[in-house]
Amino acid sequence: MRVALRLLAVLIACLVVASAWGQQSPATQSAASGILEALRPGGHVIVVRHGATYLDQADTDPLNFDNIPAQRQLTDKGRADAQAVGDVLRAAGVKIGKAYSSRYFRAVETARLIAGKEPQATLDVTEGGVIVSPNENARRALALRAMAAAPPDPGTNTLIVTHKPNLLDAFGKDWIDVREGEATIFKPGGSGAFILVARVEIDGWAKK
Repeated sequence: MRVALRLLAVLIACLVVASAWGQQSPATQSAASGILEALRPGGHVIVVRHGATYLDQADTDPLNFDNIPAQRQLTDKGRADAQAVGDVLRAAGVKIGKAYSSRYFRAVETARLIAGKEPQATLDVTEGGVIVSPNENARRALALRAMAAAPPDPGTNTLIVTHKPNLLDAFGKDWIDVREGEATIFKPGGSGAFILVARVEIDGWAKK
């Protein structure tokens, strides 16, 4: 167990310094391969902050999720990166079982491109902020933690695409620096617990 934890620490250290697609160091490529090998049998929960967005856009109608033009959108790079992650996972034989997303379209689109199928959009992982009550924000944080602790279907991994505030509320201040497209991988530990396996920035999933 201690050896496995040391290995995971090395993988994390390598992955968070990942450079551009296709320009990774041999050490980072090896770490990414190790993560893919760990994911291949299933049993993990992959929690992703939505992909890259236009930072000059805002959610101007946040109570109406059907008004997609009034939401902050993925950039072309955000879409391409999400598609590339999905391609890498599929090429490595990593199966996504259940797929969940926030109800904001940028999260739905990110999940769809990574998972290769339509996600279940849920308020449980949707950013609330000041438009919902503190109690509702707290409920959503607990819901995300519960989802991270839920064992995936056999032989698969669960994908959840959410937002930075949700990650902060659910997992704490260490996620203050979480970037768009970054994945946090958890291993459900039973009895509502989970273990942090790795954090992988969007450029860390380079094609082999």
